[in-house]
Amino acid sequence: MRDCLKNRAGFDRVLMAVAATFLTVSVTPALAQADPARSGAAELAIDAAIPRPEPANVPPPTINDFKLDTTASVPDAAKATEKAAETKPAEIVTAPAPDAGKNDSATTTTAPAAATATPAAEPAKEPIKAASNVPPADQPVADKLRDILGAKSSRFFDRKAERAAVEKFYNAREFAPLWTQGGTVTESGKGVVARLKDAASDGLNASDYPVPDFAAAATPDQLAEAELKLTASMLDYARQAQSGRMHWSQVSADIQYPDHPTDASEVLANITTAKDASAALESYNPPHKLYRELKAKLAQLRGQGGGPALQITEGPALAFKPATKQQPAVTPEDPRVPQLRAKLGISENANDSRYDAKVAEAVRKFQEGVELRPTGVLDDRTVKALNSPKRDRQIDTVLVNMERWRWLPRQLGAPSLGDAYVILNIPDFTLRVMHNGAPVWTTKVVTGKPGTHATPLLTETMKFITVNPTWNVPPSIIYNEYLPALQQDPTVLDRMGLRLEYARDGSIHISQPPGEANALGRIRFNFPNKFLVYQHDTPDKQLFAKEERAFSHGCMRVQNPDQYAAILLNITMPNERYTPEKIRSMYGRSEIDIKFPTAIPVNITYQTAFVDDAGKLQLRKDLYGRDAAMLALLRNSRSKDMENVVARSQPSYARPTGNVPRSVNLASDNSYYPGNYSGPSFFERLFGAPTPPAPIPGRRQQPRRIITR
Repeated sequence: MRDCLKNRAGFDRVLMAVAATFLTVSVTPALAQADPARSGAAELAIDAAIPRPEPANVPPPTINDFKLDTTASVPDAAKATEKAAETKPAEIVTAPAPDAGKNDSATTTTAPAAATATPAAEPAKEPIKAASNVPPADQPVADKLRDILGAKSSRFFDRKAERAAVEKFYNAREFAPLWTQGGTVTESGKGVVARLKDAASDGLNASDYPVPDFAAAATPDQLAEAELKLTASMLDYARQAQSGRMHWSQVSADIQYPDHPTDASEVLANITTAKDASAALESYNPPHKLYRELKAKLAQLRGQGGGPALQITEGPALAFKPATKQQPAVTPEDPRVPQLRAKLGISENANDSRYDAKVAEAVRKFQEGVELRPTGVLDDRTVKALNSPKRDRQIDTVLVNMERWRWLPRQLGAPSLGDAYVILNIPDFTLRVMHNGAPVWTTKVVTGKPGTHATPLLTETMKFITVNPTWNVPPSIIYNEYLPALQQDPTVLDRMGLRLEYARDGSIHISQPPGEANALGRIRFNFPNKFLVYQHDTPDKQLFAKEERAFSHGCMRVQNPDQYAAILLNITMPNERYTPEKIRSMYGRSEIDIKFPTAIPVNITYQTAFVDDAGKLQLRKDLYGRDAAMLALLRNSRSKDMENVVARSQPSYARPTGNVPRSVNLASDNSYYPGNYSGPSFFERLFGAPTPPAPIPGRRQQPRRIITR
């Protein structure tokens, strides 16, 4: 049987002999006997020679199984078979090995299957490697990048999303370096390096975006590390240029802007496909006109003029002395004066080296700004201050305002309405309506008092205006002001025209019906938000004559609400031709809601530095201390820590409960809704109104009109 296994021809002959024996035995009379038992030695031998079918139910042999093997007479065939058996298991296909306990006859039954699998037993060919797209000169760096990103990428990218994006990006390019080719920095790499080194011009800190020294990188390991360091700095710059070095929640709980983080995959794709990588990276800064104007003023304040920073060298003190009757003006000459003129933004006689009255006055103003004695003399302390712009309060103010612009949405307006939007500047106490890229209307406003009544910074959308609004007094005012006042004077609400009621849950509701004396005036402008603030008219018109107008509880009072309403309605519904006169004709005792077909974005900002229409830098008082808080963070915090979101407690919307003196007149005994109630309060518009109780018999309900288009 061993010969049968080695030689297929011999195996075929044995198989045919066995088949013939089987046919002979099958026709003998012994098989027809009732007792199938066999005891003869010959029969037992025959039985042993007949193969037993395996449970695998192997199909019977076919004519193909008996095809003669032409290699049977070749002497080296057996050696070739043995050589094939010595190849690696992974390179050949073999039949399952027979159990050691099985006899030769069992092995014989599996031989046909092994015979049919013989072609697969040939040595497998080596897998063909796909052609690499990485230039040979960059392959060692690519191999190092593969190793680093596979094991140590967290050294360079501490943000999980950025790490995943970088790994996917480099894997797609077979880990070919992006910023170098053959060890030489590419044009894209040069552009990114130039932008990062000039980060200060964007109001950022260049030291937050370290640039590797590719010239000193001589080995693949060093080039790979430099590659990833530049990629990490680029992603940091794009993220902070777009969203800010600090998250707005780090500054105050009274800020709510929509987050707009960068997508690392998009940044990588954008920068690597751009013709100008530097410009593409710069584009992550705010696109707004007011931001770009502040950037230009920052360059002027630093004496850069769009170029490198100017340093004033030390030298003798320079002092201007005006002319007197006895002697002419003293204007000392010094080669540093032209640089000083450029540093201080004096464009007149830019190359004049005389330290004249104009230069001395500019120096004096600079000294005031940095808290030096304003002498107008260019001394050593002044030179040092000029060369250290961090001490310049104007520069600091511009920097934090540029930072706040990063919090605002990239798209301030509604595209379908000609990019219309409302922008209110709290420290300037002004409101503007912008349309088609230009201001179409401006008015004065009254904003919240510093402290707990500060007007919040936010972006929301104005959905409707209400003519003849009911003032539903906010819970904070009820609890902090009206309930204590009632304890002192139970008639105070009556004298103010306010109505007090108990809700069914026991809480107190105070409201003021529509009318001339209403605290909201004649019009309320509604942009629902979590702070429950809005814009409205006011009966206290005299406050608009004051220079500083921080008097409200957080809401914004508008000087000319009828004009404001007409402007907004003509933007959203131009065919209706609203005029201030048409708005005033609606004044009465019942509320009228006019809904906007398309909402108009409202942006409440805090601009203590801005450039006016004449191109002059305007500075305003840090009313709420937002500048001071931001500067403290910038100076004392680690850059990436400031990007973390700070959990702030949410405003309390609980309706106050309390003891009301017995002598206080209640508008009703069991109803939350006064007789002239004309719709849900502002709180209820935001979060849903409770189910109103059944109307009190005999009480006349005022109608409410809703105008939609």
